[in-house]
Amino acid sequence: MNTRREFLQHSGALVVSFALFGRAAAQEAGRAGSGGTLPGSLAKAPWLDAWIRIDADNRVTVFTGKCELGQGIKTALMQVAAEELDVELARVTIVTADTAKTPNEGFTAGSNSMKDSGTALRNAAAQAREILLERAASRLDAQVAALTVQDGTVATRDGRRVTYGELMEGQQLHVEVRPVARFKDPKAYRIVAKSIARVDIPAKVAGDMAYIHDLRLPGMLHARVARPPGYGAVLESVDAAAVEAIARGVTVVRDGNFLAVVAPREWTAVKALRRLRSAARWREDARLPDIARLPAALLAMPAQDVVVEECRDKVAVAKTLEATYTGHYQAHASIGPSCAVAQLKDGMLTVWSHTQGVYPDREAIAEMLAMPEARVRVVHMEGAGCYGHNGADDAAADAALIASRLSGTPVRVQWMREDENRWEPFGSAMVAKVRGGLDASGRIVSWDYAVWSCTHSTRPGGAGALLAAQHKSKGFKPETPKARRSADGMGDRNAVPLYAFPSLRVVHHFLPDMPLRVSALRALGAYLNVFALEGFMDELAQAAGADPVEFRLEHLEDPRARAVVQLAAKRFGWANPQPTPGRGRGFGFARYKNSAAYCAVAAEVAIDPHRGRIRLVRAVAAVDSGQVVNPDGLRNQIEGGIMQSASWTLHEKVAFDRSRIRSHDWSTYPILRFDGVPESLDVHIVDRPGDPYLGSGEAAQGPAAAAIGNAVANASGRRLRDLPLDFGSAD
Repeated sequence: MNTRREFLQHSGALVVSFALFGRAAAQEAGRAGSGGTLPGSLAKAPWLDAWIRIDADNRVTVFTGKCELGQGIKTALMQVAAEELDVELARVTIVTADTAKTPNEGFTAGSNSMKDSGTALRNAAAQAREILLERAASRLDAQVAALTVQDGTVATRDGRRVTYGELMEGQQLHVEVRPVARFKDPKAYRIVAKSIARVDIPAKVAGDMAYIHDLRLPGMLHARVARPPGYGAVLESVDAAAVEAIARGVTVVRDGNFLAVVAPREWTAVKALRRLRSAARWREDARLPDIARLPAALLAMPAQDVVVEECRDKVAVAKTLEATYTGHYQAHASIGPSCAVAQLKDGMLTVWSHTQGVYPDREAIAEMLAMPEARVRVVHMEGAGCYGHNGADDAAADAALIASRLSGTPVRVQWMREDENRWEPFGSAMVAKVRGGLDASGRIVSWDYAVWSCTHSTRPGGAGALLAAQHKSKGFKPETPKARRSADGMGDRNAVPLYAFPSLRVVHHFLPDMPLRVSALRALGAYLNVFALEGFMDELAQAAGADPVEFRLEHLEDPRARAVVQLAAKRFGWANPQPTPGRGRGFGFARYKNSAAYCAVAAEVAIDPHRGRIRLVRAVAAVDSGQVVNPDGLRNQIEGGIMQSASWTLHEKVAFDRSRIRSHDWSTYPILRFDGVPESLDVHIVDRPGDPYLGSGEAAQGPAAAAIGNAVANASGRRLRDLPLDFGSAD
């Protein structure tokens, strides 16, 4: 089955849709086709049967183009659909991110899953319930208002009943959805806003097949790729015969600079890889910048300047401060290395991958292999969490390229740790310069901010984004990134403060050159930008002689922003400090992308006076993400974001010399260990029933980094402005 339509036809499923009639309907349909009015991802897939299927046995299947990355999105989306359909959660199953079955929702990124897919499913489910009730009213000869629904069964007051499955038996509709749905009253919710246990956890705990790494197909071969030693290295020669002699069935695959080995057993493939590396001769190219002068190197690069926001007013400045904040290249550092399985069978290539975008990855793989996209299917399977563009797409391309040479045979590729650390796309290094002016009363009246950054996304969409395609003899070149304005921003994400300043200018100095391979890392530019903005807010508060929290509140007009700041400060006990030698407290706030969730973090750190080691002791966060679907899931996202941010902020930094990445393992790229876990981590939720969903997966990274940085300054009296924080880099 090559298409979703064929899948539905062969499944015997009964699919619910809606028709609009008349002139108004035609106008709405036209707008729906242009993506102008339908909410969430409905604009990309404006047909109800793309989202919901109801079977004759009264089972419900929901479809989403978003991927489960460990953020609990499968559970949350099932809750949304079950709630609006009035069925029990146990009756619902979900199909995620499969180019043969699900809508094309692009990438699972930017904290947009609930905003896009959740909104689409909520609308689709509400409209499905409405038409089912109308059908039931007709069949039962009753008024819709007199009907009740319980677990997919519609009943009259006198006890007559009909199930959703019975109402849909023998019918299949395919028409556009309406742009407006009639939702349930949040006061009647039974499933949404409840901490439902995640459906993806049991298999992981039990050791069942949960990850792409667990997938085994009959007759599957194992492959390993011998990456070049560094960027720009050229393969001059390889003794393939010496490698293939290691064991029966071992085969070397070469295409230009792409070099791999295939074997019947995984351990044999690993041993063959070691011999292959010794048998290969590479010519290297010293092209990387001097790591000791990285900020200066970024500032010296040619830049495309974009004025992100500017509003000038005549102001009287009594005191001016300036500062420079910098951030190093950082890795996704997935605990499990990238992995993929591919099989070319009967002219159809199927790839199982933990990519965050099955449709863009399909496009890139099809281009690499010169295959029609319709002959390539990409199926998402979970992998080690990374939140961003790590090596998953590249592993998928590796498997696809090798499988294309071995028709009919499934091929599994798993990266080695050293390849994951050296060849995944990193989060971009950045430099931010900020100047602020205070008036005589201590209020901020002028703000000038400039950020230098390479691109924050080279995600697939073309073959040039894939290592395998780049390394082929007829290689594809990566697209040259260009400066562009977007609502969410990239390197300039969260560069515009949410605070009210009468005079403000924000400039993004976009750097087209990419000395290191970079792409999306969780929060993109918001991590460094919020660290810089919130760190400088503390510096200005100190210059004004003001309490950091009160200083923020004086410059915040958004009532929801004020609410999370006040809640985090209250639950932390900010108003009643208890000074302890070697310890300090700090605060950080941002609304992610200035359009998603609001998050405030208060942190306490301890500093070892002998080694200068910084430890996060405790953190308290407050978050406003609109309508909460799964409170425990939301807390998990904020807790995980704070922990990941603590690891970035205190430890993570890619090491390299002029020719190679040197961060090849966990000793050369250290991450947060168990002895760095805080003593307490509390997350408090501001729920807003009925409000739109706001993305929360990346809301905590910037505020947490700022809170830690400000706490370090409070504890030590020294302001560290370079990430990761290191007293060797202090002013």
